[in-house]
Amino acid sequence: MTSLGLLFFSLTFLGHFTVHTRPAVGHLRNMDSLIRAVQQVEESNPNLSPLALVRALRRIAGHDDAMTVHFLGTSHVFTATAGLETAILNSSSFSFFDKALHHIVTDNGEERGVVLAPDGTTVALAPLMLGIEAGLNAWTEGAAPVGLFPLTLGRTLGLTFLSLQDFPVVYRLGPNGCWDNAEYPKVFKLYHTPTLATEAVISGGMDGLILGKHLSNLPKSETLPTLSEILKGYYIFDLREGQGLDGLTDKISPKRRQLSRLILEPVDLQNEVMETLALVWQLERTEWIAFDTGIRQAVSEGLQEFVRKYWDCPQVIPRCQWGAKPRVGTPIPLSLPLNNLFVHHTSTPSSPCLTFPECARDMRSMQRFHQEDRGWSDIGYSFVMGSDGYVYEGAGWNIVGTHTRGQNSVGYGVSFIGNYSAVLPSRYSIDLLRHRLVKCAVDGGRLVSNFSLKGHRQMVNYTACPGDALFSEIRGWDNFRE
Repeated sequence: MTSLGLLFFSLTFLGHFTVHTRPAVGHLRNMDSLIRAVQQVEESNPNLSPLALVRALRRIAGHDDAMTVHFLGTSHVFTATAGLETAILNSSSFSFFDKALHHIVTDNGEERGVVLAPDGTTVALAPLMLGIEAGLNAWTEGAAPVGLFPLTLGRTLGLTFLSLQDFPVVYRLGPNGCWDNAEYPKVFKLYHTPTLATEAVISGGMDGLILGKHLSNLPKSETLPTLSEILKGYYIFDLREGQGLDGLTDKISPKRRQLSRLILEPVDLQNEVMETLALVWQLERTEWIAFDTGIRQAVSEGLQEFVRKYWDCPQVIPRCQWGAKPRVGTPIPLSLPLNNLFVHHTSTPSSPCLTFPECARDMRSMQRFHQEDRGWSDIGYSFVMGSDGYVYEGAGWNIVGTHTRGQNSVGYGVSFIGNYSAVLPSRYSIDLLRHRLVKCAVDGGRLVSNFSLKGHRQMVNYTACPGDALFSEIRGWDNFRE
């Protein structure tokens, strides 16, 4: 890193991403707990507006930095808000909100200020709440949302690209991590050294952007939903009430990547990020940094990686999140890029999984069967497609799986949970493989562009996998080979 980069890194990283240790807390770190805590405050303060509540939460979390105040004003504006703060200060709610909203990464890699969502993903609450506040503020004033992109994603992305401009692009975003327990989450540990834009911060920023935009567009004739209703509507839903994700048009968390893309793709992101950085420099009186001629290039390269990683690629639920057991023996690395993609169905489990708990349970069941009954080293598939809107990591991108006899080292094996002899998987999960996982693999150098797509039954003569209906479907896909 250049001396300029090091200086800027020291100024911005310490100012926006505090790294230190604090005692672990006993509260469960999931979205359900947050919503229940918000509901308790709402029930105790029935006349409190959702905007006043999010402002009070911002004050409790200490998020009155110069840029937030520039766009949203000080959190002390409302008298009712100040009264609410006093009430929370005198209850256990203050401790919960303080720790839940204050985003830090400790020196041992624990990320705090994040919660586990019901869909199995992890969300940073600070950018989520800022986006909601910007949307509520815009609805109240009857104007377009001010500062929505800078507050949710722009500042984090810009400072990350700038502070790490001399690092390889692949290290400028992330990482993800895993919870100590998916049912009773308390500690979230990152895989490796974090950037400002951890996976949870990006997810929280996308969610804040989506909800802020949605709230700002609500008709003035409608009554604003409460904060708990806003969160429940986005994170808690029942896919069984419709036809899975195919029949659900609402704004919900599994669609965050597509929804954020719809909002931002028409925008000149390069200029938006550069303008955000210019505002940061102005507010922090560090305009001299703008003379660094490498900034625009760093932002351009970083945004290309953002688009590839968070828009072109689907979100993958990691092994540790669904509760995988360790692999047996020494894993064999793949020699990339591969030439083949083999499509399977699980047959057993025979029904699609529609929630993270269901899909995680199915993954554990398959791994147990493959390891204990068949004597394999691990779950056989490279990736597994749930019907909850997510891809589940099996052997993964870099390890030889046990999915297609005689072909394991030359291709990926991707399976849909369910039996598709007579019916098709959801259109959403089909598109997730056909248009997103495949593109991600090719663009990431894991599959050659002219790879061969085949059904499992074409490679062995003892199986009907991936089922007649699904096999008929994939025969119309690009790259299918007879």
